[in-house]
Amino acid sequence: MEDSKIIELYLQRDEQAIAESSCKYGAYCQTIACNILSYREDAEEAVNDTWLGAWRAIPPAMPEVLRTFLGKITRRLSLKRYRDQHREKRGGGQVALALEELSDCIPGGDSPEDAYDEKELAALLRRFVAKLPDTERRVFLCRYWYLDAVPDICRQFGFGESKVRSMLSRSRKRLRSYLIKEGFV
Repeated sequence: MEDSKIIELYLQRDEQAIAESSCKYGAYCQTIACNILSYREDAEEAVNDTWLGAWRAIPPAMPEVLRTFLGKITRRLSLKRYRDQHREKRGGGQVALALEELSDCIPGGDSPEDAYDEKELAALLRRFVAKLPDTERRVFLCRYWYLDAVPDICRQFGFGESKVRSMLSRSRKRLRSYLIKEGFV
C-alpha cells in the first residue's frame, strides 16, 4: 500500500493503518531497534510502541516521508529504553561505542541551557551532514543514526574496516571543527 493511503487510514482512525505500517515498515523499524537494544524482545516492544506512537501523532502530524517518520519514532523509543536500562551502568554494544566516539565532538549536560543547546546542535548537525559527500554521509548516518556496527557498514558498502574507521574519524574531526567554527564547542 502507498504511504499516502496508510496516512489516510491514520487520519480516518482506521486500525488497518497499524497493520499496513507493520507490514510495510516492520522489518525496517525492527532493524533500527535491534541496532540499539540488546534483546530481541525489547526491540519488538519498541517497534510495537512505534505503531502506538504513530497512531497518537497522526494527526496532527502529517509526515512527508512515512518511513523516516516511523524510523524516527522507533529510534527515539529505543534510545529511551536503552537509557532506562543502562542508567546506572555503561553497557557494551553499539550505542555506547557510537556515543563515546562522538563525545569528543559534542558536549553534554542536563541544565536548561543544555536543552536549548540540543535544538541548536540538532540544526548544526543537519547542516553538517547535508554538506558531507554522499558516501561519507551515508556511512556517517549508518554509524551514528542507525548505530550500525563497523563490520556491518563494511559489508554494506564493500569497504575494508580501516577505510570505514578512517572515514568516520575524518568526519568526526570535520564535525568538531565545524562546531567550533559555529561557536558551539
